[in-house]
Amino acid sequence: MQVPDHQTIHQRPAEIEGREFPGHWEGDLIIGQLNQSCIGTLVERKTGFLVLCKMENKSAVAVQEGFERQLKRVGRFLRLSMTYDRGSEMAEHPLMSKHLKMAIYFADPHAPWQRGSNENINGLLRQDFP
Repeated sequence: MQVPDHQTIHQRPAEIEGREFPGHWEGDLIIGQLNQSCIGTLVERKTGFLVLCKMENKSAVAVQEGFERQLKRVGRFLRLSMTYDRGSEMAEHPLMSKHLKMAIYFADPHAPWQRGSNENINGLLRQDFP
């Protein structure tokens, strides 16, 4: 999917890649059986801190609202950036970026290793969330 007005993972500052400072997140969704439920996952890259976000559904608006709701509970100094895949559920990223004052970057298509922390956590969570 083409995400409009996006910054690619290649535009991220080197300090994010190097996990030098906290405040940089990887995000994704875990979709339940029969696409009837979903949970947003946010993993802070340096610490591995996990935030789960209850989502009403996987629409772009629901994802934006769910991630914002949970990230607003985290101190501003820990909301610097998020890296996400190119799923259509992130179509509201400009609004989320504006509300949270947070840079949002997008991984390359078909490159889950670029968000390895999040993919690893999602794999573990899927064992209990089929």
